[in-house]
Amino acid sequence: MAKKKVAAVVKIQIEAGKASPAPPVGTALGPHGIAIMDFVKAYNAKTEDKAGTVVPTEITIYEDRTFDFILKTPPASTLIRAAAGLEKAANNPGSEVAGSITPAQVKEIAEIKMPDLNANDIEAAMLQIEGTARSMGIEVG
Repeated sequence: MAKKKVAAVVKIQIEAGKASPAPPVGTALGPHGIAIMDFVKAYNAKTEDKAGTVVPTEITIYEDRTFDFILKTPPASTLIRAAAGLEKAANNPGSEVAGSITPAQVKEIAEIKMPDLNANDIEAAMLQIEGTARSMGIEVG
């Protein structure tokens, strides 16, 4: 069987188990002519166990209007805010501290994010997570 030709790759972030044909899903997928409800049902079924977290998704749309999608790990900022117990990060990250997380929490987040990070080992991944936390006004230590 010949390989299908890719028409587009769409990346969107949707809360797990709560996809609907309304924006952002409808506006992202509508122009490509795929069956939006088929995607919504498949996405909600795959993410029902992760309820409450934002799950980035990479949707590959083929020329015959079929699609495949890959679930990514939640954004680092979401995981950091959850670990620090914060609703939102600092308004002025350079001069304001919103909260703090421990090195153990940084390692846990790095292990979760490892498949999607551009890091060779867990130490490099931890440095990336620490940098994200500092840019959000969250201390590590």
